[in-house]
Parts: sequence; C-alpha cells; structure tokens
Amino acid sequence: MAQKITKSAKDIVKHALSSVTAISAEDALAQANSPDHVFVDLRDGAEQAKTGIIAGAVASSRGMMEFHIDPESPAHKPEFNLDKTFVFYCASGGRSALAAMVAMDMGLSPVLNMTGGVAAWKKAGGTLT
Repeated sequence: MAQKITKSAKDIVKHALSSVTAISAEDALAQANSPDHVFVDLRDGAEQAKTGIIAGAVASSRGMMEFHIDPESPAHKPEFNLDKTFVFYCASGGRSALAAMVAMDMGLSPVLNMTGGVAAWKKAGGTLT
C-alpha cells in the first residue's frame, strides 16, 4: 500500500509563514548592524559557501538548527543564548519560516522570518560576505 501524504510541503510552509512574525528585507537591512539582533542563515553549507552570508550572521543549516539552539547539545552555538531578536533567513523564506516555527516551539524568542530571504536581501541592497 502506498503512503498517503495528507499535507504538502507547500501547506506546511504556508502554515509556518502564517505562524511566524515576518520582517521585510528592507526592515531587516536597517537592523543589520543592530546590537539587539542576531541574523541566522538557515541555508546549507554549500549554499552559504557559494553566495556568502550576511555579515555577522550565525550559520546554522536547517538540518542542524535544533542542535545549535539546544544548550544541552554538543553542537550548541552560544549565540542562541543571547537575549536578542533572532532574524531567520534562507534563500527565499520558506525553510527559514519552518525553522523559525520550530525555534519558537523550542522556546527561542523573539524570532522573525525575513520575507523573501537572500534574494530579497540582495534586491534591497544588502550584501553578503
């Protein structure tokens, strides 16, 4: 008997996008140097290496994010202990919305999802290093 998939990836991303507070790339750009914000790149390492990341961002691939957030994990990244606003982003905004929803479920707060991801960031005049 074949699997019966009841929710599509598109459905799950749509739910995540409606569950997480969004920030436009333009508004995120204005916060890029803010000491109150931590940008988190959820793309995989190959994508990050190919295009670069936002200066100062935490590289945390979607597959490792939960382990990076969890202070009990050997893979924990101390940037997630900071009392700051976390701005999650990926290539276009879908993976980061999923990650942001899970991060909020884990207790990380506040978390924002950058609408349009790296593509919107570049269009708004943002650079990657």
